[in-house]
Amino acid sequence: MKQLFAAVLMLSTVGAWADAAPPQYQTACFACHSTGAAGAPKAHDVAAWQPRMEKGMPALVESVKKGMNAMPPTGMCSTCTDEDYAALIEFMAAPAPTN
Repeated sequence: MKQLFAAVLMLSTVGAWADAAPPQYQTACFACHSTGAAGAPKAHDVAAWQPRMEKGMPALVESVKKGMNAMPPTGMCSTCTDEDYAALIEFMAAPAPTN
């Protein structure tokens, strides 16, 4: 029984980690994407992100790197890699975590 409990606890912890925001979200994205400031699509607003996601990840990453509308170049994360940008975009475009 203890082993079963430990396995369930471990799996639920892994699920929580999978839904966690990338570390740069709070420092680089949160201010605008949590509120929709300056026309930014809100994080977890799947309908707002759908047409953007249809452009493909390479195009979205390039938009972040070059800046778009009110978003400055690099989206306030000058140390982010293309992979970091993709992870941030995927996090914001996904439905809100439920845990």
